[in-house]
Amino acid sequence: MAFSSSSRPMNHQVFLSFRGEDVRLNFASHLLKALKDTGVNVFFDEEKLEKGEQLSQALSRAIAASNLSIIILSVNYASSKSCLAELSDIMDRKHTQGHIVLPIFYHVDPSHVRNIGGSFTTSFEEHESKRPVDEVKRWKAAFAEVGKLKGWYIEGGKFDRPEFEYIKDIVDMLKKKFDE
Repeated sequence: MAFSSSSRPMNHQVFLSFRGEDVRLNFASHLLKALKDTGVNVFFDEEKLEKGEQLSQALSRAIAASNLSIIILSVNYASSKSCLAELSDIMDRKHTQGHIVLPIFYHVDPSHVRNIGGSFTTSFEEHESKRPVDEVKRWKAAFAEVGKLKGWYIEGGKFDRPEFEYIKDIVDMLKKKFDE
C-alpha cells in the first residue's frame, strides 16, 4: 500500500500515541529519535502542540494529517481519558479512511488489551463511574479492537531482547512501508 495515494495533504507520516508517565522518557523518546534519524516525520505531542491550542482538536488534526499511528499500549494507558479519546479517534479513522494502526504492547499482555483484563479492568471501571456510558463504550471497543491487531509485544522480562532491537525492527518495517 502506498502512502502517497491519498488526496489529503500529509503533515506527519506517523502519529505516536502513548501514556507519558509510562514511556515518555524511555521507549517513546528512543523510538521518536530513531524515526526522526531515518527521516520519518513524527507527531509527538510535547514538540508539536502550539501553546494554548486546544488539546483534543489539535490531536485530532494531527491524527488526520498522519499516514499511520503507532499506539504504545502500556500499563497506565487505559487510565488516561485523553489516551482513550485519541485511540477512539484513531480507530474511527482506521475504519473510515483506512488509517494504518500499529500497536506496541509495552510490558502488557496483548490478551489483557483484547479482553480488557488485568489492570485495564480497574481503569475502565473508574471511567464508567465518572464518564458518559456511550463514551466509555466507544473507548472499550477501540481498546479491545487494537488488542486484536498484529503488533509488537515487548514483554520486558529478563529473557526478552533489548528494546533497541524492537525499535530497529519497527523503523525498518516503517521504512519498507513508506518506500512502497
